[in-house]
Amino acid sequence: MQMQAMSKPMNLFSNDIGPRVSPYDHYIVNKHGKNSFIWNGQTPRVTLTDPELIKDVFNKIYDFGKPNMGPNIRSLIPGLAMHEGEKWSKHRKIINPAFNLEKLKNMLPLFIQCCDDLISKWEEMLSSDGSSEIDVWPFVKNLTADVISRTAFGSSYLEGRRIFQLLKEKTELILKMRGQRTDYTCRLVPKRMKEIDRDIKASLMDIINKRDKALKAGEATKNNLLDILLESNHKEIEEQGNNKNVGMNLEEVIEECKLFYFAGQDTTSVLLVWTMILLSRYPDWQARAREEVSQVFGNQKPTFDGLNQLKIVTMILYEVLRLYPPGVGVPRKVIKDVKLGNLSFPAGVEIFISTILVHHDSELWGDDAKEFKPERFSEGVLKATNGRFSFFPFGGGPRICIAQNFALLEAKIALSMILQCFSFELSPTYTHAPTMVMTIQPQYGAPVILHKVEKYE
Repeated sequence: MQMQAMSKPMNLFSNDIGPRVSPYDHYIVNKHGKNSFIWNGQTPRVTLTDPELIKDVFNKIYDFGKPNMGPNIRSLIPGLAMHEGEKWSKHRKIINPAFNLEKLKNMLPLFIQCCDDLISKWEEMLSSDGSSEIDVWPFVKNLTADVISRTAFGSSYLEGRRIFQLLKEKTELILKMRGQRTDYTCRLVPKRMKEIDRDIKASLMDIINKRDKALKAGEATKNNLLDILLESNHKEIEEQGNNKNVGMNLEEVIEECKLFYFAGQDTTSVLLVWTMILLSRYPDWQARAREEVSQVFGNQKPTFDGLNQLKIVTMILYEVLRLYPPGVGVPRKVIKDVKLGNLSFPAGVEIFISTILVHHDSELWGDDAKEFKPERFSEGVLKATNGRFSFFPFGGGPRICIAQNFALLEAKIALSMILQCFSFELSPTYTHAPTMVMTIQPQYGAPVILHKVEKYE
């Protein structure tokens, strides 16, 4: 079914991506109803699209846990994302300060520096008439990798960049193994993955030890995620007593550093690329966003206070997240017998919360649910959803994505600076083919034609 769904591209102006990126769940829900039960091999699986039931699943974290993802996925997305119970609570408490808005505010110069570098590259590629066709997708991925490398590791940026390149290679190898069972993938890929793991661990241990020494000597800047994480960890150990059950050990800190890559890069890169694609398709909204950015910042760099004034830009980003969320859904597993509404779930049942189907549901969003209409968020998320739990691009409940503030801040800065310098339209070579590869991505890239815009006086 997946192969058939991916066999041809979509209509350029369609946002009805559910049948393409999540064909099985789309089929099941259309055939059997909004809360559908099937057998996944020997395991019962329920697809949920009812907002109230979904809200309960997200909130009851001790009744609904993470399913077994297999060793490869667990090694790829480790740490906080996979922990349960007390270990999850401990790690979340220690990591939370790193993604606090006040801490992120201090990282603003690092965000801006990375965006400046991107814009300079694009300006160098412009022809004499001030325009150029560029596939922005690889550039956006590089931008978000740069941002997370600088904000995660500060002065150890270059080592961090190399680590994230290795994590990217590992991701590609795992996806290759899932898609092709050849002699090469079965024999050589696992060997290369072990080499990558050893290399990443050694590099991270070196960085962590350096940052830890600097922190203890009072020399750390504390304007990067690792310094803040280490400081929070030391504080936890001092307050709770130095025993093996308190704080995080070196191995655990290493795992959380790997998670920075996925938490801080993938979500923002897909949000930015789909925003550029949709604003290319809807030039009136692009013009409105550029006008707002001009009114708030003029020709100056974005400021934290100014970013909070960007109402139209925020509406656009929310609508992009609704139509093109980072992932198709969220899997959960019933830990103990539990009741949801009128439904009873025995332990062991798999639950799939379909983000894409809820976000595109005309009963929840109206007949224009699959249309790009940022104005639906003009009075905020609560009004747009009529108080229902029908918008959750970052998940929900206590386990909501820890990096959501990071992702939205980065997206606002990058989009603002791009709009200050360029207008853009889709290239005739663009093929609309959203595909699910860890996140929802443009299968054939995002070629757009950039035009240099005149600076406002």
